[in-house]
Amino acid sequence: MTDLPFDLTIRHARISTATDTFEADVGVIDGRIAAIAKGLRPGRQDIDAAGYWLLPGGIDSHCHIEQLSGMGVMCADDFYSGTVSAAFGGTTTIIPFAAQHRGDQIPEVLADYSRRAAEKAVIDYGFHLILADPTEQALQIDLPGAIAQGITSFKIYMTYERMMLTDYQILDVMDCASRHGALVMVHAENNDMIRWLARRLVEGGMTAPKYHGVSHTPIAESEATNRAVALARLMDVPILIVHVASKETVSVINAAQALGLSVHAESCPQYLFLTAEDLDRPGLEGAKYCCSPPPGDAASQEGIWQGFFNGTLQVYSSDHAPYRFDETGKLPRGDQTTFKEMANGVPGIELRLPLLFSEGVMTGRLSIERFVALTSTNHARMYGLHPRKGTIAIGSDADLVLWDPELERVVSYDMLHDNVGYTPYEGKKIRGWPQMVISRGKVVVRDAQLHASPGDGQFIARQTPEPVLRKRLNGDSSSVVRKYFTGGASS
Repeated sequence: MTDLPFDLTIRHARISTATDTFEADVGVIDGRIAAIAKGLRPGRQDIDAAGYWLLPGGIDSHCHIEQLSGMGVMCADDFYSGTVSAAFGGTTTIIPFAAQHRGDQIPEVLADYSRRAAEKAVIDYGFHLILADPTEQALQIDLPGAIAQGITSFKIYMTYERMMLTDYQILDVMDCASRHGALVMVHAENNDMIRWLARRLVEGGMTAPKYHGVSHTPIAESEATNRAVALARLMDVPILIVHVASKETVSVINAAQALGLSVHAESCPQYLFLTAEDLDRPGLEGAKYCCSPPPGDAASQEGIWQGFFNGTLQVYSSDHAPYRFDETGKLPRGDQTTFKEMANGVPGIELRLPLLFSEGVMTGRLSIERFVALTSTNHARMYGLHPRKGTIAIGSDADLVLWDPELERVVSYDMLHDNVGYTPYEGKKIRGWPQMVISRGKVVVRDAQLHASPGDGQFIARQTPEPVLRKRLNGDSSSVVRKYFTGGASS
């Protein structure tokens, strides 16, 4: 145990990590955990955690902050409001997207996002890169350069006309990721299925928000997921399917994992706590619930829960996509807006953790250790942040959250801190709430008050994914690419 004085101690804590629950004190020096033991001497700042649960700070590895969408709509949240909202919800690290649009140069995109985040973020952050224009320059120079900067994951789209890549382009991106140790994240929906259904719905006068759910049929998600798995198998590269919505897609991913393929997946609050019925609210109210893929039925909800229970889905992210319910976001043509014109996405960065804590841990559906894994530790492992982030261990950053497991709150938008103007979870009763949030040893939220300033957050350069994500499929027929195109072929 260190003899240096602690900057901060948290005493009498009930601590949970992804593997253990125990009682101890935590001592912090220079923003890192220096000691975990009972009976630590008080620090310069001393916190009595009796009656609370001490958990690692949440990591949200899928959120859209100060990002221009493919439709040209700017998110409602910038890096200040987005990170403040995240912090109040118990999240201490976010990994949003730096979005390349066609014609954009990747170094310029990264410089722009980096500047804005450095000026405004109140908690730590990294970046994924959305790749919409995989030119030779991008593949051979710019993507390897981004990986060297600690941006070790790319997101690609199989839908959205202005963002989607062809299968051929996807193979190029996967090849680059394989050579440089990056992780490919895939938005998997069959664009032609959606486009065909949407055209006929609109031609038939069926333009209300509920038809967004009809056009984005679960078959489009499961088919594209199956195709993404096949492409990854050909290239022998790990992938992560983002925002899984349907039980059929969970089955596709589970089958791939059963074959030993390095296929990973996430899901989000909207697929546990919203349904297709929410899109069928009066007037255009259903637009508030439109996201892609859309929420499904009760059976799909249960399929997502089962995916978390059995490990098919390893991470729980918000997919916070904040668009206001007005002409700047959801309703570009006012009350004449059709489902095809509405900005896709729902807010959720602040409620991500309380929703799962309440409906998972406090109902007994999830152990507290599984909650920590799904909301923090697995994100850190998946995206090259562990063990600096995602756990409570000596040497790790002191990103810590004190939870009151008995505090009950009823959700209303006026209690939240984003700039969206509404929440799809209005009126929902939640049991369990983060009471204090600590980022690198500094209290940033306490007694419902912010104690952080713009620029307090730091960029965290990430390592390439842990070896378990990069496992090779030795002897599998998918190794044809490595055999013949990476120097393995005989002359």
